[in-house]
Amino acid sequence: MEQWEFGRAVRRWRDRVAPETAGLPVGRRRRAAGLRREELAGLAGISADYLTRLEQGRATAPSVQVVQALARALRLSGPDRDLLYRLAGHAPPGADVVPSHVPPSVQRLLDRLAHTPVVVYDATWTLVVANAPYDALMGETSGWHGLERNAVWRNLAGFPTRVVHTAQEQARHTALLVADLRQTASRYPADRSLRRLIDDLAAASPRFTELWEGEAPAPPSEPSRHKTVEHPAVGRITLDCDTLVVTADDLRITVYTAEPGTDDADRLALAVVLGTQTLTGSA
Repeated sequence: MEQWEFGRAVRRWRDRVAPETAGLPVGRRRRAAGLRREELAGLAGISADYLTRLEQGRATAPSVQVVQALARALRLSGPDRDLLYRLAGHAPPGADVVPSHVPPSVQRLLDRLAHTPVVVYDATWTLVVANAPYDALMGETSGWHGLERNAVWRNLAGFPTRVVHTAQEQARHTALLVADLRQTASRYPADRSLRRLIDDLAAASPRFTELWEGEAPAPPSEPSRHKTVEHPAVGRITLDCDTLVVTADDLRITVYTAEPGTDDADRLALAVVLGTQTLTGSA
């Protein structure tokens, strides 16, 4: 019964979302007032076939990650999001759990940056959402699963990256990430998923345990706001990199921009065009 109600709720909310508010083009021949099924599936990062089975009550037990993605794509407010979790058989995230929900107000901010590389992390530095320009600049993120979505692990494991760091810069960056994660753990001591993440990081990397138990590095007196990216198609790009913290939702939004009229701005624009064309063609 709950699975049927889950599907009905998703269909009802899908009909309620205007495509233009989701950043989708509105054609003249469009009949649906809300989102088409394939549009919602694309926004949530799931297959249209799976969404069809969810809406028809034929797919059972959607994961927390699927519910989270649907809630974000449907732009659900807190009460509606909690209802969707309950209909899926999951407990809604409480105040003692690291939040990973992108509220509608933040989603509208992301919409306005639709042509700018933007990535959103939660307080554990686990990827919540990256837009198409970010994937075009840094490499596609849709295939990341489990620990791959966590920036702490990716840096500890030496995961391939297009960001250019010296060994010293890399070591300091990783140490700062671990120190920040330790602060997050002190704010959410009852979060079991966070505890599992810490255990997984410790099991995967002795360096993590060393940093976790060691003294936190002093924050830089003048944090660098620049990042150099080695793009495979357009070469090296030096960008302004600003991380905005949404305090109420404990989210980190990192935005990559370049000074207009510069060679870096031209290379960034070309990288975004080439990358989004590739991603669209692959899809």
